[in-house]
Amino acid sequence: MVAFLALTVAVYSTWFAGNLLVPNKQYWRQIAFRIWARGFLKIGGVTVETIGTVPKPPFFLVSNHLSYMDIPVLRSIVESVFVAKGEIRGWLIAGKVVSDMGMIFIDRNNRRDIPRAGSEIIAKLEGGEGVIVFPEGTSTKGEEILKFNSSFFEFAANTGLPIHYAAITYRVEDTTEKASDAVCWWDDSTFVEHLWRFFQTPRTRAIVTFGSEPVASSDRKELARSLWTKVNEHFIPVV
Repeated sequence: MVAFLALTVAVYSTWFAGNLLVPNKQYWRQIAFRIWARGFLKIGGVTVETIGTVPKPPFFLVSNHLSYMDIPVLRSIVESVFVAKGEIRGWLIAGKVVSDMGMIFIDRNNRRDIPRAGSEIIAKLEGGEGVIVFPEGTSTKGEEILKFNSSFFEFAANTGLPIHYAAITYRVEDTTEKASDAVCWWDDSTFVEHLWRFFQTPRTRAIVTFGSEPVASSDRKELARSLWTKVNEHFIPVV
């Protein structure tokens, strides 16, 4: 926990200081986010295995969602920003940090907020960045993939944007515990409580399987169904 906090403070402080001097703000932010993600994985004893072709920015990608760990895992592989629920913006300190790392927030309970978030996503793509969203809307235990919320795909359907997809799963070396408990964040524990539990897991393996071809449709509900099917085909349940 001490190493994690030290890493976060060091990377954010360096980014903040450098942001005043470095002309290319996006490039500097990408570097900081990548260093933090890979440092977090090293501290947590996480190795990442990739299967399939990793998309190159700019891209819009969806994935199943198991834990906060999904973010550093995916960010260690691809240059990207994430779409997250609006509540995170209000988190003490963490909300400010993730905002500065380019996070796109969306109010899932307000349909009028969807076009605004879609415009932000398009702006990120036009700026050459990858954007990742977890359309289940919440992290799960990893037994199955929840149905995708089609509202996340409204802007993509309206613009004909192709959507890439990936499936994430986890394994732990310690046979006395389950990855669904040690890594997946689905119970009532707070972030700090779960992070403390996770850091007691000696070794974790993340497996990320990328789809071969992006999916496109002018119907957001069809997009949601097709992408859920594709991700589900590659998903390995967490045990």
